[in-house]
Amino acid sequence: MSRTRAYFDHNATTPLRAEVLEGLRAALEETYGNASSIHRDGQRARQLVEEARRKVAVFLNADPREIVFTSGGTESDNTAIFGVVAASEGSRKHVVTTTIEHPAVLNACERLEQLGIDVSYVPVDASGVVNPADLEAALRPETVLASVMHANNETGALQPIPEIASVCHRAGVPLHVDAVQSCGKARVDCGTLGADMLSLSAHKLYGPKGVGVLWIRKGTPFAKLLYGGHHERDRRPGTENVPGIHALGIAVSRCQVEWEAEAERLRKLRDHLESLLLSHVEGVSVNAGGSTRLPNTSNVRIDGVEGEPLVIALDLRGFAVSSGAACSSGSVEPSHVLTAIGLSREQARSCIRISLGMSNTREQVEALAGAIEDSVGHLRRIAPAAGSRVSAGGGSQ
Repeated sequence: MSRTRAYFDHNATTPLRAEVLEGLRAALEETYGNASSIHRDGQRARQLVEEARRKVAVFLNADPREIVFTSGGTESDNTAIFGVVAASEGSRKHVVTTTIEHPAVLNACERLEQLGIDVSYVPVDASGVVNPADLEAALRPETVLASVMHANNETGALQPIPEIASVCHRAGVPLHVDAVQSCGKARVDCGTLGADMLSLSAHKLYGPKGVGVLWIRKGTPFAKLLYGGHHERDRRPGTENVPGIHALGIAVSRCQVEWEAEAERLRKLRDHLESLLLSHVEGVSVNAGGSTRLPNTSNVRIDGVEGEPLVIALDLRGFAVSSGAACSSGSVEPSHVLTAIGLSREQARSCIRISLGMSNTREQVEALAGAIEDSVGHLRRIAPAAGSRVSAGGGSQ
């Protein structure tokens, strides 16, 4: 059993970078003023907030005035969806999304349906990618919003957002993009993507939990959901989380400098890991392996074992991986993302997600591959997955 822990669950959350932790600590200790106060302490806090706003705007290629700070990705997604729907005219309203969205979007859409608003869920193909033509076919005259994620949190599959944005704009429909997983791992340029709203969360890119961003393009229909003070240009009331916002600014600045080189490093490590698994473990398939993916993400199906026992076995060996999205842990239902790409319920339960990050090395990847090989052999002997059958050879799906 390994004595050293190796963390391979960066899509769930990332550790704080050293410089982010240092900035967070300094702001907590030294900049405690309310950013709305006019005295020196308050103005120093305001300065940190606006510095971070400019850094995020540069990171996203956006106007700083379009940046709204939130408590994280879930609030940003909900605010975008409910804010646009509330601001839209007409008694009949319709929203379009996809079958692979994060629960922050899907559950918000479920609530819309409870309120009498129609929602269409566009399917994906076996590679986990939305066809823009399918989304276009789902649009109606009364459609007020489309919401499509940039990169899937489970498979890493990147969606054709610029093409989807063009489809939406030809129909006069604003597009919200959940970019929580892609920020820091892929290029996220608001001008190139063509979206009208975009969500970001600090803890996915080596920042603190509890702070995020909603970018709202000027002119996008939007009604605030909370009532109180006039913070964030009247779009999100409440005293700003100055230390968290400051730390987010540091995190995005570092990502902007390093992400391309780091993405290439992680892509090589991921490909090496998948090659080892495909060649050494019988019955392995890479879910969405044929699509353009985030460079750090590998979702693999291993016939003959269930994902959760394998996650536990690897944890005991010192490796942190996931059997699905962290927000869904504890659920008895298989991943909605994996069933959406065509896996059966049993196959979906035989999958694990490995998401690499800054701390991972080639040595750790090779050790993880060995641990998976050993653990799979052991589990197949003592607790084979119900309904699973080991197939000959590996492959991609």
